[in-house]
Formats: sequence, C-alpha cells, structure tokens
Amino acid sequence: MKVIIVDDERLALRRMEKLLEEQSDVNVPISLIGSYQDPYAALETAQREKLDMAFLDIQMTEMDGLELAERLLSIQPQLHIVFVTAYQEYAVKAFEMNALDYLLKPVHHRRLAVTLQRVAESALKSPAHLPSTAKATLCCLQSLHYLDHQGNVRYFPWKTLKAQELFAYLVHYRDKTVSKQILIDLLWPDYDTDRSRTQLHTAIYQIRKMIKSIGFNLEIKYKDEGYRLVWGDVKLDVEEWENHVRHAPEVTAETLEQHLTIMALYTGDFLEEHPYLWAEYEQERIRLLWLNHVKQIAEYYVATEQYTEAILTYQKIREKVPGMEDGYFGLMKLYAMQNHQGEVSKQYQLISTKLKEEFDVAPSKEITDWYQQWKKDCQRRQG
Repeated sequence: MKVIIVDDERLALRRMEKLLEEQSDVNVPISLIGSYQDPYAALETAQREKLDMAFLDIQMTEMDGLELAERLLSIQPQLHIVFVTAYQEYAVKAFEMNALDYLLKPVHHRRLAVTLQRVAESALKSPAHLPSTAKATLCCLQSLHYLDHQGNVRYFPWKTLKAQELFAYLVHYRDKTVSKQILIDLLWPDYDTDRSRTQLHTAIYQIRKMIKSIGFNLEIKYKDEGYRLVWGDVKLDVEEWENHVRHAPEVTAETLEQHLTIMALYTGDFLEEHPYLWAEYEQERIRLLWLNHVKQIAEYYVATEQYTEAILTYQKIREKVPGMEDGYFGLMKLYAMQNHQGEVSKQYQLISTKLKEEFDVAPSKEITDWYQQWKKDCQRRQG
C-alpha cells in the first residue's frame, strides 16, 4: 500500500513514520511515499502518484484535514482517508464513523495495525468480485432510496439528516457545481464559519463513503470552491419517469396500457417524505406533469364512455392535488352526465371549502359558471 502522512507538527510526523516502519502484522507491504507538514505538497504528490491511503491530522494551520481530504478525494476518489486527532470527543461527534476512519493521538502500535489490516483487506478486494450495480436506480419519488441491480428496495443508512439532505440537493443539481457557501447557507446558516465548514466537509465525506460502499457510479468532485456530483450510469427514477411521459404517444386503445404503466411508475411526489423547502418548486413542476398526464387518461375514459374508470381516475387526481380544481371539476361533469345531482353539489362544496381554507379564494369563474348553469338546467328540467 502506498501511504502518505500529513501533519503540521514535525514530531507527530516522525512518530507516525516510526510506527509504520514497525508494522509487520499487515500482509501487504507498506510503502511510505511521503511525509508532509505542507498540505499543498501532499496534493502535488497525489497529482502524480497513485496512492492507497493517507493519514491526515485534522487540526492544521495551513489547511485543516477535512478540506485536505476533500481535495485529495477529488483527485483520487478511491483513496482511503484516516484522520488523526488528539481530541476523542471531536472525532466521535464530527464523524460518527467506525474505528477505521480516525486514530486518536498518541497513536498506538496495535491500534494502527488494526486500521492497516482493515484498509488492506478493503483495498485488495477485486472489483470483479463486487456485486454489479450497472442497472441500479436511485429513487427520489416519494422518498430518497435506491433499487439494487436485482430490483430490491434499499434505504441509505445515513448517520445524519444533513448528510442525507446534502446528497439529495447534489442529486437534484447533478453535473452542476454548487458553491460551498450556498451549501453552508442552506444547511448550516446559524453556525460560525469554522463549525459550518467542518460540518460540510464531514457530510461530504459521509456521502463519499456511502457512494463507495454501495458501488454507485457517482463521484463528488471538488473544484472552484464548490462541489459537483458527476453522474455515471445510475438510473434516476424521476428522470426516467419524466422521459416516459414526454415521449409517450397519444392515449388510444392501443397505447392505454403503456400510459397506465407510466402512471404506476409515479410512486409519489419528488422527495415527498422529506421536508426540504428547496425541493418545493421541483415537487410542483413534477406534480403538474403527472396531473397533465393522468388527465389525458381520464379524458380518454370519458370519450370512450368508460365512466367507472374515469371516476376512479379523477378521484385519484383529487387525492393527489386536493388544492386544485381539476379532479373535482372532472367528477362534477361525470356525475352530471349520470344525473347524480347530489354528488355534483358535493364536489362543488368540497372544492369551495378547500380553496377557502387554504387560499381564502373562491372557485374559478369557469367552474362557478358551469355549476350555476348546471343548477339552472336542473331546475328547468324539474319545472
């Protein structure tokens, strides 16, 4: 294993060098590529030399270990990072990771041997023996989860909610660089500068670990004081669904099953189970696409006199978008065609109450005029 050490204290560097020289319990030989007090020198080495492992002191004056880790990983994503710190509370609280990810000063021989052995075993695993995830799907409809290459639903074991939200945000803005300051303002607006940067670096590190452990073909790049989630061959459910909708043919007897399949793929709104304010615009955009698509199916049912299916479809619309008139108005027209006068009035009252309670407005002129004209026609027939 090719290893580097970075610590701005000369004595700490010498001690780690000596400990590595004394390691004889690891099956894989260790090659110390360099020891650096200057983190920028370590970055230069990473640019020209393939590395397996880096021991980084967390608290350094020139550049802290968290930021250095980000920069190193942007150059070599598969690099194993081991943080070294004199503060146990800081390490446990900041990373919430297992013993593989940080060492406490003073580092002891046995403790280092355990870390080296674990990293060696991980590094030696052949990619051919890892499960294939070429057809894995990342899911954002309803909740953030994924389908493995066999189609099984899997949930991410996030250690913090902030790491989960940060990952969701980067997925939404995939292949675009988002500045560190935007992320800090979004997720840690009340923290001081040092603490917010620490939290951001920690969350990014957790996400990188998560991506690596799952085997997703995704990569977080650090450049120009920002992060970019580089997308690989992983499918994204909301993107797949939207492409199906936009390229679907007109609803006919021959294409109805195709449209019903597309409708079934919509398992919930974009990140519906996560209360992210920044996601609300995308939720609304995707929801309106769903509404327009399902209305086409409902209108086809009406045109072909499949009234039971039409009613069920408009009820689905009403349940999904209860603050919009489409579902109620569709049901009103259907019930009027079937002479269910009580149901027509019920739907009008339901939408009137809903709009009053949520937006303090009355139903639109179109639906109100239609309803008033329908009442007059009913009275005329009864008279």
